[in-house]
Amino acid sequence: MKASNVISDLFLGNNIYVPTYQRAYSWETEIDSEGNGNHVNIFLSDLTEYKKSRTKQPYYFGHFLFEDKENRKYAVIDGQQRLTTIVIFVSTIFSTLKSLRALTDDEQQIFEDMIVRGQKYWFRTVDYDNDFFKDYVLNKRKKDRVGIKTVSCKRIADAYDYFSQFLEAKDEEVLIDYLSIIRNATCTTHVVNNESEAIQMFIFQNNRGKKPSNLEIIKAQFMFNVHLYGGEETEGILEDIKNKFEEIYKSISMIEYRINEDDVLIYSLRVFFNNLDFGNPLERIDKILEKDGSIEFIKEFTFLLSSVFTYLTEFFNDDEKEYIDIHSIIMLGRIGVAIPFIIKCYQFGLSKSDLCELCRSLESLIIRHRIIGTRADVVSRLNQVYKGFSNTNPDVSVIINHINWMKDVDKNSWYWAHWNNLYFSNALNGDISHNVATFLLWKYECYLESGGKGGYRLTRYDKIEKPELEHIAPQTEPKIGGVEAGYCEYDEEFHNEYKNSLGNFLLLSKPHNGSASNRPFKDKRASYNYLAQQRIIQQLTKDDLVWNKSKIEERKNILKQFVLDTF
Repeated sequence: MKASNVISDLFLGNNIYVPTYQRAYSWETEIDSEGNGNHVNIFLSDLTEYKKSRTKQPYYFGHFLFEDKENRKYAVIDGQQRLTTIVIFVSTIFSTLKSLRALTDDEQQIFEDMIVRGQKYWFRTVDYDNDFFKDYVLNKRKKDRVGIKTVSCKRIADAYDYFSQFLEAKDEEVLIDYLSIIRNATCTTHVVNNESEAIQMFIFQNNRGKKPSNLEIIKAQFMFNVHLYGGEETEGILEDIKNKFEEIYKSISMIEYRINEDDVLIYSLRVFFNNLDFGNPLERIDKILEKDGSIEFIKEFTFLLSSVFTYLTEFFNDDEKEYIDIHSIIMLGRIGVAIPFIIKCYQFGLSKSDLCELCRSLESLIIRHRIIGTRADVVSRLNQVYKGFSNTNPDVSVIINHINWMKDVDKNSWYWAHWNNLYFSNALNGDISHNVATFLLWKYECYLESGGKGGYRLTRYDKIEKPELEHIAPQTEPKIGGVEAGYCEYDEEFHNEYKNSLGNFLLLSKPHNGSASNRPFKDKRASYNYLAQQRIIQQLTKDDLVWNKSKIEERKNILKQFVLDTF
């Protein structure tokens, strides 16, 4: 493979593949809640802008790093996301052309040189996605998404469908133009002859460019360290690391929408060192790798890391669907303090009833911590009982009793009393964040559906269509005036004490919330027919069709008592 290539020559006659210990396809077609993603759109936008420019300079696809596996077989070390997207786009162009007419002899030759000749495919993604990749993208035998098991397969399908939708309205001249741009685009490559050099190049490039995840950096550091100090065990240890990271990336592909992989790395270190108070993972691991015995640490920690991803895949998938208490704490979100406890439950082989009981207890503490808003460090108050939770003493009741004591401890015990019932009760009188309020109202809805009976089974959060939080008295005063609209005067007291009170919040579906807006109360009230808590609003106002401070206070006290009894 030459150092500088046009894209068509990069594929021709070469067997390029993504090793299973590398990340699967991760480019998105949509922007997530944090503003990340949309890589596929950027890829297409850049090509389109280039096409419009009509410059004579070829398009440049950047730099790719490969490991030479001999006989024209190359493992992609860096650049697999771009390569995969290029293949998807080119395959989409050919599929769209074929829907218009038969390929010319030249076009058929290009297809065979870049995509597949007979049964010889020039590019393969990770093994566990490759069958779907071939069937859905390269040869179009599969027309549906039935059986998709990984997020990376879904992303592959999303990218193909995104490109297909973009190209379907284009005439063949445009399609041929895009194909020409891709074929003649240039790239630079660096091919190394051994894995150690490839890993060094990966670390060097990514420390000076777009930074990879901490997990990817640590994987590279582990492999490089083994190459240096593994001795006679080197080959066996590296094989084990690759196998473990194949399992890790499979797990990531199933749970990455639920939890961040670098957070899992931190949780794994907290389990490994049996300490919740854990700082920068890269810094900590760097120090370990500098010492004697680093090879043993690499073997032991890689095994644990793979196990943790397996545990969390079970937790966020099958167990979340089966056990409502697990579903509940996951829906609460931001449960980092609870995850190491949960990992230990799986590690020690505890029953699901023990796990669910622990989840309920940890959930109540997390709820209190958020509502009270204390700056006190909850981690340090749990660390000792966490350390004592071990394979020789796997008793969740010790943790639960400790949390119950934190909730009941006397207010004069300044170090421990931040989460007690008095502080909790007082905090419920103030503003409640939207996320927490939405969660509490879901739990309240379950309580109402059960008729208030003890031991009720919660209705799943996802049963409600896109649940959102509604301000019954709108955040913005209606144009006709608050009193005229059936609310109260929007004075300073209302804004400070009632607008964001728990009593003024109501759970609605997103479509319902959008239609409610800041309409007069009587119109809103008439639409409150879906959830039990909505019908209670109708009951509270049946004799007086207004929603004012006294009604907000009355409902707040009802909800407050429910929350105190539940958490």
